[in-house]
Amino acid sequence: MDASSAFQDTLPLTSDALLAQLDDWGLAYRLHTHVPLRTVEDSKAVEDQFMVPGENALRVKNLYLRDKKKRNYLVTLEQNREIDLKALGAELGVGNLSFGSADRLMQNLGIRPGAVSPLAMINGVQNNVRFFMDAAARQAEVIYMHPLVNDRTVALKQPDVMAFFDRIGCEVNWLS
Repeated sequence: MDASSAFQDTLPLTSDALLAQLDDWGLAYRLHTHVPLRTVEDSKAVEDQFMVPGENALRVKNLYLRDKKKRNYLVTLEQNREIDLKALGAELGVGNLSFGSADRLMQNLGIRPGAVSPLAMINGVQNNVRFFMDAAARQAEVIYMHPLVNDRTVALKQPDVMAFFDRIGCEVNWLS
């Protein structure tokens, strides 16, 4: 199965249910639908369709990682930021990191490869996934991310993203 909304009913929490929860919490967003996006390069090819000129926006890439002690991490970075897993492991103080499997991604974040998103922490907090976010998010007006599927993108104002994390009990660890 792919990570698009066509298969969202096979997820522990559907994209539609997540969007309804955002609505219930009063967290405003702009929803964009598009072809399924699996990589940063895919995203860059379509982002002109929904980016607002002059907007201080953060477009992200997300890494689902594990350490040797089988602890799970979701790391959200500015999409163009270069990443060295060895250096990242040292910065997080956890040693060597590797990418988590598709099965573990589903088990711990309730999503498929290609749809990794900070919004998946709605599932991750219950599974002790630690969340790290690029400090660039602190200066952004709007943050673009997938709502658990990869053929939709939501644009949320930065204070609403932080309110989301508060609502779900997710501690944000900042990366400089």
